[in-house]
Amino acid sequence: MLNWTDLTQDWDAMYSRAKRRFPNLRDQDKVRLCKDRKGFEAYLAERHHLTVNEAHEELEDFLFTEGLNREFSRSLSK
Repeated sequence: MLNWTDLTQDWDAMYSRAKRRFPNLRDQDKVRLCKDRKGFEAYLAERHHLTVNEAHEELEDFLFTEGLNREFSRSLSK
């Protein structure tokens, strides 16, 4: 599973992937969102009409899925 640090290390690419999952993210907010996970979860909740707990769970699911994608891609390149 990816964690918040993994996600923000390649923020441009991961933000694009997150936008596919969470289409109400706005590009003009991208820079400020990578600074703080709790802030990102609050923003995600606001933009997608979720509770903060639901946004946290959605982010956890996104990190898990992206972690699986990363592992799969690595296994293909071996």
